Amino acid sequence: MAHTSQPGFFISFEGSEGCGKSTQIRLLTEALQTLGREVTSVREPGGTKVGESLRHLLQHSEEGNGMAPETELLLFAASRAQLVRQVIQPALNAGQVVISDRFLDSTTVYQGVARAIAAEKVHAVNEFATGGLLPDITFLLDMDTATAFERLSGREGKRDRMEEEPLAFFEAVRAGYLSLAHEFPDRIKILDASQPPEEIARQICAQLVVKSHALFQGIGS
Repeated sequence: MAHTSQPGFFISFEGSEGCGKSTQIRLLTEALQTLGREVTSVREPGGTKVGESLRHLLQHSEEGNGMAPETELLLFAASRAQLVRQVIQPALNAGQVVISDRFLDSTTVYQGVARAIAAEKVHAVNEFATGGLLPDITFLLDMDTATAFERLSGREGKRDRMEEEPLAFFEAVRAGYLSLAHEFPDRIKILDASQPPEEIARQICAQLVVKSHALFQGIGS
C-alpha cells in the first residue's frame, strides 16, 4: 500500500488542539475545488461508521474515563485502519486529493511522546494500521502552547477528553511534533499558526506547487 504508486495525492494536517486545522482544511478544499480537483476530506478518529463510534468512545463517552494509554493507542489505530481501507486508499486509487485532519503523526506524538509509550511500539502499530501508507505532504500548524490553550478556553461547548489534558501534556505534544518535523523535513512542513489564516493558506498553496507543480499549478491565484 505504498503511497508512491497511486494516482492521487494525500495531504494531512497536524497540530495541537486550537491550532486552526479546520479553517485551513476548509480553505484548501475550496481552493482545490476551484481548480476542478476531486477532494475527499476525512478526520481522525472517524470518517467511517466504525471510526465515528470509536471517536465517541475516545473523546466523549464516560466509558472512556480512565482509559489506559495502550488502549487509547490501539483504538486510534483501529479507526485509522478502517479509514485507510474503506475511504483513503480507494480515493487515492481514483486519483483524488485526500485531505486528512490528523493521521499517524498524531499517534506518534500524542500516544508515543505525551503518553510515554515506547516509540518502536507506536511505530509498529502505526505501520500495521496504515499498511505503510504515508501522506505525500503534512502541514504542521505550530503555535505557542499557552496561546492554543487560550483558544481552547474560548470555545463554546463541552471539551472532549483530550482537550481536558493539562498544559504540560500539550507542551509535550508540541515538542513531539517539532521533533518529528525536524526528523522528516521533506514530508512535514512547519507553519506558524499565529499568522492570519489567509497568509497560512497562501503558504500552504505555495508548498503544494513546489511538491507537485503539475497537480497544483494555479492554486490560490
